Amino acid sequence: MMSEYVATSPGLFPLPDWAKSELSDLKGHQKEDLITGDESSEVRGVYDTSRTEAVETQFEMGFDRIVGGQHRWDDMLAHPLTIHDNVETGGIIRYYDNNNFYRDPRVTGELTPTGDIADELAATAETLTEINANNESNSDFPGGDTALQAVLPGPYSLADLATNNYYPDEATFLSAIGELLTKEAAALPSHETLFLLEPSLVTAAPNDDIAPLVSETISNIADATESEVIVYTYFGALDEKTYAYLMDASVSALGFDIVAGEREQTLYNVTEYGVTTDIALGVADGQNTLVQSSETLAERASWFQNQVPSTEFDTVYLTTSAEPFYLPVNKHREKLTALAGATTDSPNAITETEVEA
Repeated sequence: MMSEYVATSPGLFPLPDWAKSELSDLKGHQKEDLITGDESSEVRGVYDTSRTEAVETQFEMGFDRIVGGQHRWDDMLAHPLTIHDNVETGGIIRYYDNNNFYRDPRVTGELTPTGDIADELAATAETLTEINANNESNSDFPGGDTALQAVLPGPYSLADLATNNYYPDEATFLSAIGELLTKEAAALPSHETLFLLEPSLVTAAPNDDIAPLVSETISNIADATESEVIVYTYFGALDEKTYAYLMDASVSALGFDIVAGEREQTLYNVTEYGVTTDIALGVADGQNTLVQSSETLAERASWFQNQVPSTEFDTVYLTTSAEPFYLPVNKHREKLTALAGATTDSPNAITETEVEA
């Protein structure tokens, strides 16, 4: 049986230059000028327009899953905390091992849901519905079978990026983060897929006491939505113990960065401990400006599948290896184009359109 290939993205798109210019005038450049959740109508208007552009771009390229671009997430994956009333933003600190920075979210009180991400996704859904309706009979647009995708930080990564000044210990803090994200997920409008982004599982692996709780909190988030939930890991390969614990999570798919130089470790994990029958593969480099062809991306996906002959994958989500906000807008669009093309270039793939036909 051939796999169904689905073109998608982990979200967090680069902000267009025109939006940067307008937001610079409206917001300023200082730490205190970053998004807090109560921005002015003028600032929201800029983000609304940039989100519409992001949705239109994905639709026109023929993406199967559409994200809102998360342009408002000034603090990247820390966004759900840095806009929270019970979180104080501390100094600027490095975002993983790269040249981007975010405000240190210092949790000082109980974490309750804000609905901010649900509101964003509702606006994305409205835009996508309008675009689908306007182009229903227009054969010039390939995006006729598109569906909505939500994006959230995974609980472990969000806890790892934050400073706990309220909860009594690490486990209680992780549980509180998990409960927050579970409620945020439950509030989301209807969506086809949910990407939970968990780079910290790679960069700062949990200890043996915390690792079982990670899979439990992830499962709770997945149970809160009727969508297909994908736990996407990147910036390298999971270590063996973390992978084994993650396999206990009740999710639809696990995702792997196969651009990073630790592919052999990923393959070892998959062959030793098994893998979900749906997977996400980061085949396009989300941080490097070099653009590979659709054929190359499809070959990477096929190569991975061929290394695991004992597993027949039902759905393979093709995506960038990391959040693509690192890229110039033009290079990002070229990579999206290549990803969309890769879903039809693999000998192991069928597309969603063919499935429906």
